[in-house]
Amino acid sequence: MKTLEKLFAEKLLKIKAIKLQPANPFTWASGWTSPFYCDNRKTLSYPALRSFVKIETARVILEQFGEVDAIAGVATGAIPQGALVADLLNLPFVYVRSTPKGHGLENLIEGELKPHMKVVVIEDLVSTGGSSLKAIEAIRRDGCEVVGMVASFTYGFPVAEKAFKAAKVPLITLTNYEAVLEISLKTGYIQESDVEILDNWRKDPANWNA
Repeated sequence: MKTLEKLFAEKLLKIKAIKLQPANPFTWASGWTSPFYCDNRKTLSYPALRSFVKIETARVILEQFGEVDAIAGVATGAIPQGALVADLLNLPFVYVRSTPKGHGLENLIEGELKPHMKVVVIEDLVSTGGSSLKAIEAIRRDGCEVVGMVASFTYGFPVAEKAFKAAKVPLITLTNYEAVLEISLKTGYIQESDVEILDNWRKDPANWNA
């Protein structure tokens, strides 16, 4: 029986939500050069896969965190996934902006959280963890307890692992870098020679050069 990580990795590769291009790397918004690109938002266009993400995320929340009071999505990528999960669990939903809205109430958190609520944060992808942890800080400033985060994918960068540990936030993901590489090798999407390039990149993505 396949693990959730490998099963979801297969599904992401099938819809081409994951691109591995060691010979023709991408440039991320951060300016980093990367042979790996993951676009979880593509899952929203496939109803069966959208439901898979919703159900598995909800299951993880129930199994790992028990009863919680609210779900929060990190803007913008995790807003739809978070809303779907909150609906399935019949829980309040909010989303957290990267910066306060520039007009009106200038909200950073859209929706309503009450003090002392136990909140699970939903994220579509974790790279360095910076934006995810900013959202967590905003929720904590609102007087709520963040019991954990569930993300669709993580690159597993050491900088992110250290940051989540320092923030004392459990991070659980549906799939990860290792599972994607394993399935990519098995299906012939990449070759054994590509793995060393990808691993070297992941060790120091900020300074990696193709």
